[in-house]
Amino acid sequence: MAIFTVPNVRLTGLAGAVPKKEISNWDYDWITMEERELFIKQTGIEKRRVVEGPGKTTTSDLCFLAAEKLMDELNWDRSEVDCLIFASQSRDYILPQTSTILQDRLGLPKTCMSFDIGLGCSAYVYSLSTIATHVSMGKFKKALLLVGDTSSLSTPYRDKSSYPLFGDAATATALEYDENAADMHFNLQSDGSGWEAIVIPDAGARNHFNMETSFKEVKVSDGIYRSPTNVHLDGIKIFNFSLMEVSKNIKKLLKHIDKSIDEVDYLVLHQANKMINEVIRKKMKVAPEKVPYSLDKLGNTSCATIPVTMVTQMSDVLKSNKVNSLICGFGVGLSWGSAWIETEGIHVSDLIIEE
Repeated sequence: MAIFTVPNVRLTGLAGAVPKKEISNWDYDWITMEERELFIKQTGIEKRRVVEGPGKTTTSDLCFLAAEKLMDELNWDRSEVDCLIFASQSRDYILPQTSTILQDRLGLPKTCMSFDIGLGCSAYVYSLSTIATHVSMGKFKKALLLVGDTSSLSTPYRDKSSYPLFGDAATATALEYDENAADMHFNLQSDGSGWEAIVIPDAGARNHFNMETSFKEVKVSDGIYRSPTNVHLDGIKIFNFSLMEVSKNIKKLLKHIDKSIDEVDYLVLHQANKMINEVIRKKMKVAPEKVPYSLDKLGNTSCATIPVTMVTQMSDVLKSNKVNSLICGFGVGLSWGSAWIETEGIHVSDLIIEE
């Protein structure tokens, strides 16, 4: 089992950035007003922030804004940053990796190790475990985890199953080596048999671009038109998977580290949709005030949902208190994982809205 503990790592700070363009699902006239009301009630997503379109703002642009602000406010010497990880499914190019572009753009030294992690909904938990493991060995003193997605670029207006769900965001997490830091604990899982539940069929090595078909939107069902280069969601499979696996994963982690759910100050779930998360919350018997939401104003921001929720909904308490956070990401892959993180008086930047 991929249940493990990472010592000697302190989460020092968080920052987040979103595009300036805000859209409301109340204005989504591809569906009826009755459908809009039902969608907002079930998902909790009323507004979203999205990039202007292809070739405009990228995920790395938003990550750059978050990382710049966070390092400046922490007064970090950039020459001391030893590692940068960029976790996303909307990288700048097929090659090269986006992390090295950001390493140079942020003015980090050539001695900084950088690489990409291509994960979606579970990316923050997975990549946090990866970067923390590197830092915990004591060779790296400071590290940056940059996580985000611009999923709106893969969702066509005429697809009611995906278009009103996704917003765009990126985050930066600062970590430092600290022998006195509380241990981080992780439980990571995957099930590739469900890979087709969330997929963009074309534009990869398996299915290259076809000029005749890759960009052609076809009718899938009532209200759903999409092309092979758009995201394809199987909502029922995702819903069933989430309800079957997430709470079990969290419970196994808590049992492994001898903690109870009552010791959790905040349960920060991937912001897939509110109906899924509320079922998980009730199964875990967690009080509503301990489960923050950012999806009402930002939508499902893919791998950024957990840290952007912490930035927008938990800033004051994270800055001033010792906090036991239980975070959990789940979705595309299929891939899921949870982590127990103890922080105390960390720096949280105000949310950046791109100018």
